[in-house]
Amino acid sequence: MADEKSAHGSQQQATVVALSELMNVERLMEQIEDRQAIFVGETHDRYEHHLNQLAIIQGMYKKHPDMVIGLEFFQQPFQPVLDRYISGEIDENALLRESEYFDRWRYDYRLYRPIFRYAKENGIPLIALNLEKEITSQASAGGIDSIEKTLKLRIPKEIDRSDTAYRQRLEAVFQMHPHPEKRNFDHFMDVQLLWDEGMAERAAAWFRENPQGHMVILAGGGHIAYGSGIPNRLKRRVPVTTAIVINASTASELEPAMGDFVMMTKPNRLHPTGKLGVFLDVEESPVKVSGFSPHSGAEKVGVRKGDRILQVGEHEITSYADVRIALMDSLPGEKVDVVVRRTWPVLGSANHTIEVELR
Repeated sequence: MADEKSAHGSQQQATVVALSELMNVERLMEQIEDRQAIFVGETHDRYEHHLNQLAIIQGMYKKHPDMVIGLEFFQQPFQPVLDRYISGEIDENALLRESEYFDRWRYDYRLYRPIFRYAKENGIPLIALNLEKEITSQASAGGIDSIEKTLKLRIPKEIDRSDTAYRQRLEAVFQMHPHPEKRNFDHFMDVQLLWDEGMAERAAAWFRENPQGHMVILAGGGHIAYGSGIPNRLKRRVPVTTAIVINASTASELEPAMGDFVMMTKPNRLHPTGKLGVFLDVEESPVKVSGFSPHSGAEKVGVRKGDRILQVGEHEITSYADVRIALMDSLPGEKVDVVVRRTWPVLGSANHTIEVELR
């Protein structure tokens, strides 16, 4: 016979939501539109989360047309690139190349495209919040103390380690990574602290110059939930009013302390892009084919290992970013002309145009 606690389920806790109190985005905006810093979390590869972020940006812009958008996924040294994009000086492709987007973030840019296009159409400034990966990669390898002096000048002077719940949540995340026993948790935490303190410091710098301003901050849910990532670290620096909006997939994820509001939306997926089916050596220019994926369309029609890709469709190729841009709006099954340069030891080099069916 089961013990009494098990039989009656006395240890179970339920989260109850009053369905009569559910609201749409318009009602949400009525409650948060006058907050100065609105944090909207995301799972980076969830398109519906980014559409929710766009809806909040649109609602804020109606009330505060002088608002700005803070971005986790652009690093601070590339602020001039964002400025040139919003001003119309450069187009989307140049934005992606000059910001090194595909090397520094890598997620499908189409996920963020509606936000960027809305910002450009309305002249909404985009603020690069994150520290550059040159800093965080050194911290990941050897901790904050290992960062070289010139880069260390760019990190926040004040880094708060006092939030024990923050540390415990990071420990749980760390254990989910492959082979945690081979990694250093303190270094992992240093990276998280640099991200959160760095983004908070950059946002605070903007608010010091715009004390009555409004910023919608877009970042991964882990940097926002419970307030212990960016939000509390921003409020430690400047006296701003805030709201935390969480994007969640299921009700089982919810806890009252996570934030102020939660948005739940049905999945909304982008169509897959067409792929050449090649691995690339990107250390030199033009990029070189170093191998093929299974069932590669390129290998099937005669592209060879060692070929250098010069052109895909109408796009000239000099870098990995150029390849990603060339294929960004393609579909599996489409055919595209690929120009490669092939070199023989004695005969020299020649260019070949090969029609490849994308997979």
